[in-house]
Amino acid sequence: MEVTDANLQLLAGYLQQTLSADPNVRRPAEKLLEATELQQNYPVLLLNLIDKSQMDMTTSIAGAIAFKNYVKRNWAAHEDTDGPDRIHESDRNTIKSLIVTLMLHSPVPLQKQLSEAVSIIGKHDFPKKWPQMIDEMVQRFDSGDFNEINGVLQTAHSLFKRYRFEFKSQALWEEIKFVLDRMAKPLTDLLQATMQLTKVHENNMEALKVIYGSLVLVNKVFFSLNSQDLPEFFEDNMNIWMGAFIQQLAVNVPALSRDDDDDPGVLEFLRSQVCENICLYAKKYDEEFKPFMEQFVTAVWELLVKTSLNTKNDSLVSNALQFITVVAERKNYQGIFENPEILARICEKVVIPNLDIRPSDEELFEDSPEEYIRRDIEGSDVDTRRRAACDLVKSLSLNYEQKIFGIFSQYLEILLAKYKENPAANWRSKDTAIYLVTSWASRGGTKKHGITQTSDLVPLPEFCATQIIPELERPNINEIPVLKAAAIKYIMVFRSILGPQVLANCLPQLIRHLPAESIVVHSYAACSVEKILAMRDASNGIVFGPQVLAPHVNSLISGLFATLEMPGASENEFVMKAIMRSFFVLQGASMPFMGVALPRLTEILTQVAKNPSRPHFNHYLFETLALSIKIVCQADASAVSSFEEALFPVFQGILQQDIVEFMPYVFQMLSVLLEVREGSGSIPEPYWALFPCLLSPALWDRTGNVTPLIRLICAFVKQGAAQIQAMGKLNGILGIFQKMIASKANDHEGFYLLQNLLSYYPAAEMQSSMRQIFGLLFQRLSLSKTPKYISGIIVFFCFYVIKADGSHLAKLIDEIQPNMFGMLLERIFITDLQKVIKELDRKMVAVGVTKLLTETPEMVLPQYAQFWPRLLHALIDMFEHPLESLKGIEGAEIVGGVAEDPDAGYQVAFAQLTHAQPKQQDHLAEITDARQFLVNALSKYSQKRPGELTNLLGPLEQDYKQILQKYCDQAGVRIV
Repeated sequence: MEVTDANLQLLAGYLQQTLSADPNVRRPAEKLLEATELQQNYPVLLLNLIDKSQMDMTTSIAGAIAFKNYVKRNWAAHEDTDGPDRIHESDRNTIKSLIVTLMLHSPVPLQKQLSEAVSIIGKHDFPKKWPQMIDEMVQRFDSGDFNEINGVLQTAHSLFKRYRFEFKSQALWEEIKFVLDRMAKPLTDLLQATMQLTKVHENNMEALKVIYGSLVLVNKVFFSLNSQDLPEFFEDNMNIWMGAFIQQLAVNVPALSRDDDDDPGVLEFLRSQVCENICLYAKKYDEEFKPFMEQFVTAVWELLVKTSLNTKNDSLVSNALQFITVVAERKNYQGIFENPEILARICEKVVIPNLDIRPSDEELFEDSPEEYIRRDIEGSDVDTRRRAACDLVKSLSLNYEQKIFGIFSQYLEILLAKYKENPAANWRSKDTAIYLVTSWASRGGTKKHGITQTSDLVPLPEFCATQIIPELERPNINEIPVLKAAAIKYIMVFRSILGPQVLANCLPQLIRHLPAESIVVHSYAACSVEKILAMRDASNGIVFGPQVLAPHVNSLISGLFATLEMPGASENEFVMKAIMRSFFVLQGASMPFMGVALPRLTEILTQVAKNPSRPHFNHYLFETLALSIKIVCQADASAVSSFEEALFPVFQGILQQDIVEFMPYVFQMLSVLLEVREGSGSIPEPYWALFPCLLSPALWDRTGNVTPLIRLICAFVKQGAAQIQAMGKLNGILGIFQKMIASKANDHEGFYLLQNLLSYYPAAEMQSSMRQIFGLLFQRLSLSKTPKYISGIIVFFCFYVIKADGSHLAKLIDEIQPNMFGMLLERIFITDLQKVIKELDRKMVAVGVTKLLTETPEMVLPQYAQFWPRLLHALIDMFEHPLESLKGIEGAEIVGGVAEDPDAGYQVAFAQLTHAQPKQQDHLAEITDARQFLVNALSKYSQKRPGELTNLLGPLEQDYKQILQKYCDQAGVRIV
């Protein structure tokens, strides 16, 4: 693809079509661009289009977004698969030579997208493959052009912010040092020069806005560069930075204050970032920060007292409160907080005002309920005043419990008395009281269990009985919804503390609130019901089983489905999750409701498939469908045809319309349906009509499809191998295996597919392809030897030994290259047997290695006999090192046991449905003790070939002979 005006116009036309609201125009354009992007010069053409000043801004922004997404998809794709580079080397070099300059002179909307692209490239190439980038950026600090300077700072912020959360490593230290050597001094000089410019331009508001915007970015970069450790340069220049921070906290330019009460202006952003920076220093570099602590405590306190309750100040107040909280936790500064007068002032001036619900919060509750919920119960309210005030209350009540108890008790009495005077007018006081008790009593907890540790001084069940349950018992469920929501949240948060009896009394009240008009109230009610039903006792049994639910089951199920009919609730994830949880708890007792529930769920799926916009709702919808299939088909396996009849038309529509978000779910559901059919006859025709499409390369390019598609293909192989053979589709399946095995991310899927082919596909046709398959396995082994791949290849070869035999394995490998079997034993089996992690895989390896030792004549040939005792040595090592001690091995992610609870929800690439989990197949179910299997096999071998085993065991170390004897004694066998 040449960079010509004609091609630029063509590209611009397709980009404009991708913005169309009509899917018939948009999708073909998206697909065409996707198909074109791997051609040489495509990214260069995009950059040229972005650089064209006469190009329409909307098209340029579409081009910049397309470029950013292209980089995101392709820049590092080859690093995972060891396949060919998707971007031509000349294109890579051209991009890196053009992009920084292009980004810096582009308008702000384009600059933002290009800055992200630079960050993505930098993440993979900087500093080793792109060392000049930092110098090129730092040079711009001297340009005096703040559009350029801010572009550099924005990019630096995007590039370096990963330092805030990455794990420490030598490579990370080296990279940060590389950056600090080149940027620490220029950044400090820029800080000083920019602070000076605030005085020079103090009467030029437009200039000040840009200058203070630069200071915000300087502070963000400072935070990232200081996140891992305190750099020597910044330690030496703390006076400069801390002096600037004090000035920035105190600065007041009324003209820069926005009239808007909701959106923060540049000064709010600046002070907020300063508070974040000093909070970092107070937490991590306490000793070095000590000389500055007192003046910052005073400055932040003064800032908090004079800052208004407007929404625009939320982030600032939140970060300021976090700083005070960190100081309160430090023993060095306990003197500040020991004084009861100071504690009372903190409570009066800071805690209570920031716990109070504000008009803006009430607006959010009414007008943007989803955002209110996201901030309030989903743990996303880290930047809200209430969360920061709650954290301060927790810190104070933890460290000064006795003193704070008296102060908070007084405020609690005042708040509740005020509410009692006039509940309709003073309900906000009770709302504050509930928040105060919640934060005051909480000592620790988890997302799964809620609060699990509390203060002994706060009687939570008594508060629930006197203040919470009466609110829920009021006849009108739509009365004072904010207070209803707070009361329901109290029950949800303290569910592990309140106990089963209290919760059993609350359950009918929660169900009664499902039809509440307020989206927040009925969402909280559904969420609380779900979390209570998910509770487990000490023996991991369900606390509220079908018997407890029986009196409420009609109102629960009908109430949940009725809520989905309410305005604004048709895709409420909390309601759908509660339906799923109710079915899970009820199991067979849910059968009477399935006749109504399943058509309704199918109807919902049909609707959401038209425009998938709520990933969590969609996830729990598919979970509920999968669970329904499981429950109904356990009672009557023939019911699977009813599910197929209802769901197939919807699934076919999703696949035909290429609804990317739903395809991984559809493949999982098809696998579930097909697996239910196992053993009940041949696969129905509609599945076979779909089968050729499943081999389409385009489907396999989407990472989210891979795992569910492999499972689905394996279900076809297991139940319909003869028909696949008749269709001549083995080569297509082997092409998928080849793609999987080349990928570091998906090689385990390739091994899983291969195991299924060896187990169920006609052996004669498979054997003719085995040499080519082994060749691919060894090719990948030589190109990219990861711990996961080594584990996979060892397990597979052992599986092959069990399915065929050891002689076949040895001959096949030696046909590829003479004596290669010996190299495999020495370099892979003997050295890396410990890299096998999963329990069933370890059993497979133990049995496979035992068969190599006792049933493979090649093992005692002169060229391989030396490996016999060493292989036995490695096997005994594997037995003697239990699984728990192997978790530290690189790449040893244990993915065997998946939690029953699907709280993980939606994930970007692939979301495994918990209720559609594939069954773990134990190919060696008849073998329960691999050690016993080993000594029994050795005993048979010694009887068959007397004397030979003694010679083979001769080189074995004495300790290992004793371990072997222990195995023999335990199994009651003798080795002659």
